[in-house]
Order: sequence, then C-alpha cells, then structure tokens
Amino acid sequence: MHTVVVGTSGVTASDVLAVARGGARIELSGEAVAALAAAREIVEALAAKPDPVYGVSTGFGALATRHISQELRTQLQRNIVRSHAAGMGPRVEREVVRALMFLRLKTVCSGHTGVRPEVAQTMADVLNAGITPVVHEYGSLGCSGDLAPLSHCALTLMGEGDAEGPDGVVRPAGELLAAHGIQPVELREKEGLALLNGTDGMLGMLVMALADLDTLYKSADVTAALSLEALLGTDKVLAPELHAIRPHPGQGASAANMLAVLKGSQLTGHHQDDAPRVQDAYSVRCAPQVAGAGRDTLAHARLVAERELASAVDNPVVLPDGRVESNGNFHGAPVAYVLDFLAIAAADLGSVAERRTDRLLDKNRSHGLPPFLADDAGVDSGLMIAQYTQAALVSEMKRLAVPASADSIPSSAMQEDHVSMGWSAARKLRTAVDNLTRIIAIELYAATRAVQLREGLTPAPATQAVIEAVREAGVRGPGPDRFLAPDLAAADAFVREGRLVAAAESVTGPLQ
Repeated sequence: MHTVVVGTSGVTASDVLAVARGGARIELSGEAVAALAAAREIVEALAAKPDPVYGVSTGFGALATRHISQELRTQLQRNIVRSHAAGMGPRVEREVVRALMFLRLKTVCSGHTGVRPEVAQTMADVLNAGITPVVHEYGSLGCSGDLAPLSHCALTLMGEGDAEGPDGVVRPAGELLAAHGIQPVELREKEGLALLNGTDGMLGMLVMALADLDTLYKSADVTAALSLEALLGTDKVLAPELHAIRPHPGQGASAANMLAVLKGSQLTGHHQDDAPRVQDAYSVRCAPQVAGAGRDTLAHARLVAERELASAVDNPVVLPDGRVESNGNFHGAPVAYVLDFLAIAAADLGSVAERRTDRLLDKNRSHGLPPFLADDAGVDSGLMIAQYTQAALVSEMKRLAVPASADSIPSSAMQEDHVSMGWSAARKLRTAVDNLTRIIAIELYAATRAVQLREGLTPAPATQAVIEAVREAGVRGPGPDRFLAPDLAAADAFVREGRLVAAAESVTGPLQ
C-alpha cells in the first residue's frame, strides 16, 4: 500500500487524494516529530507563566478575556471539543472526512501549533486504522476554521462520539480505538483549539473537486467534438492559429483536444451541403472558448489550493522565535472564492453541453437527424426525456452557482462578525461536480447515437474508439424505445470513472 510521509511541509494534492480516496498509510517524518516537540516546549513554557496567552491559558472567541487556571486547562481543552462538536444533518462522505483529518495533521506537523507528537501520531493511527469520525453536513461557517467538522474528528481522538470502522459500521469511537489498540488522547494546553482551527474541510473538498473537474473538462472536449461531428459542423474554427491570436491557455488546450479527437473524420466540413450554413451555432463553434475559460479558472483555483497546502493555519500560532501570536489566517475567504468560481464555471460548461444535446434532438436544427434521434418518431420518443433530465440538472447547476462566499452571518457574540461560508461553497460544489458528470454523460449518449445514425460517413478514429468503448460498457446504441435510465447510469459511470477520456486517448494520446 502507498505510504505518505508527512513532514513539516511539502504535502501535495496527490498526497491528499492518496489518503482520502486511495486509503494510503501515513507516517510522520523525524523532522516533523522534532518540530512538534520543539513547538510544544514553547507552549509549555508559556503555560507555566502567570501571563494569559490566548488559546493556552484563556477561554476562546468571545470568552477569551477569562484567564484559566492550570487545574482547569485539561477540562478547558476537552470542553472546547465537546461543545464545538455541534454538527447536524446528514453525514458527509468518508473521503471528505479523511481529507479533513489528513490536512489538519499536515498543519499540526508544521511545528506551528504546539501540539504534542503523541497527539499527531494518534491522528495518523486513526487514519491508518480506517476509522472515520461521523461528521455532519452543517456546522461550519468557514471562519475560525471548519470548527464543527474538525471538532467531531477531535472527539474521536478523545475516544468519544461515533465513528465508522473499516467495515463501514458506525460504532462508539472508544470501542473502535480499543479494537485497534489506539489509546485515546487527553488534550493539554492549546491542543483542543489547534485540532479545530483550520480550513481543512473546504481545502480537502477543493483538492478533490479539482481532480474531478480536470477529468470532466477533458470529457467535455470529447463530447463537444462528438456533437460537432454529429451535426456535420466544421473543424476549421479549431485551427491553432485562430486561438493563438486570443492566447488564453485553456481555450487553446480545449481547441487542441477537440481537433485531436476529430482528426480523420469524414463527418466534419459538411455545413455547406444540403442546407448551407456559414457558421455553426455558438454552442458548437464557441465550445473551446467556454470550456477554456473554465480551464483557466481551474488553473487559478489550483494555485490557491497549492498555497493553502503550503500554509499552517491555526490561531494562535507558534513562531520560530518563540512567540505565540494570534492571527486571522483561519479565515476561509481565499478558498471560498475559488470554490464559488468553480461552481460558476461548471454551471456554464453544463449549460453549453445541454444546448448541444438539444440541437442534436431538434430536427429543425440537426441537419438531417431524425426527431429526438428516435427510431420511428411518433411511435418512439427517442431521447426526448433524457434532455429533460439534462435540463433539470442544468437548472440546479445554475442555482448552485449562486456564491456562498457573498454571504456572511455574524457569530460568537459579534467577535466573529465576518465569515467566509467556505464549507458551504465546497458542499455545493460537490453537488455541482456530480451534476456536471451526469450532464456530460447525457451529451455523450446523444452524440454517440447521432454519429452512428450518420450512415455512409466514417467518424474519426478517436470517435470510433469512444463509441466502441461506451457500447462495451453497456450503453446501447440506436434502436427502438427502451428503459433509458440504465443506459444513462452506465454512461454516467463511464464518464465518472475516466473511461471516456481513456477511450479517446487510446487514439489521440494524452489530452491537455
């Protein structure tokens, strides 16, 4: 099994994916253990002094004015975890919780939090045992970190609350720790706060969304090329010299992908045949411009994610010179914004894909294809309602594109008077990514059927490879009406698992 070694820095998006989705094991480097111990010495020295230090010997948030005596500090740290584990609603996905815990461990190991090495090791042990704390949908405002979600994770480290075992069964966390030989931790000065105060949930979901969207944007380039072929459009608009004079990198990459997929097609260039048209519709002609803008948004979001992965987010933080200082780095605005940007881009990509599908089904605009791609129109409805489903998904995508980060609800007696709502932005982006996958799957279903209905003209080799692969995957081709939902589900899995991109790349080589 793959092992991720966590040091004081250097965690990558690939590491997050390996732990969250691949179940990779975690080891702490010697460098990280030494940094943990050194920062802990600073915290303990401050804890021994009579002067109040936020998070070490005071209350939290709006209660930070109270100095806490030494005999109450263990109770203080335990209480902050218990009281902040106040989430409600459905459980969030296992991969999200694993990313959340791993990213908090990453910051703990930076040596800026003051947490003891044994606490960090327990975090690694829990992940390695396949124990997943029960974390709920609601509870984070994306400021002072993802407080409630992280608190539910910290509760598991204390042997309290509920968690899911590697067998998928939810049990009391104490029982699961005991079954795996893991000793619950007793939190000391600052440790409870350090386990709760980070942007780890929203960052983990951003990293996973970026990975999924990278595949989906390539998938959309393939389905756009298929639709262009099926509509007998022209590939001249994809020429590199046309995109070089508007040098947005994403646009050039999308055009190059479409051109690679269409290479060798006998279906392109027939726009001047029976019903001449000077230009293809925007949804076809401008596909690289729309997908390209989304790709450039992905690039910006990836840069923000890389910066956040290189960050140590906690409050207060332990600095190399021995100071323990309060700060505002826990505010989720940088991550929240790009999560919202991605939801907007994804909604537009879904919207343009749906317009191409609708064009394929409309006999007045499909340039010779049968109505709704039906076998016997009138007796058969063809893909009429598949487009309804796609339209419903697009409509929801537009609602999900409304920014969460534009909202702020004050909390903590107005101490936390501006919040990022980054967790909410991340949660809706996950739904948007799921919906976009389904939208692209429906375009794939319609476009492959339409290409096969163009008798006498040979599609591009890459197109043929996609059609063969999707049929082998259980997505049936043209024919009389049948129960459509299983076909659409199979197309969804084909796109979601990256098999659409793989099929095209078997001919084109790696797409951009």
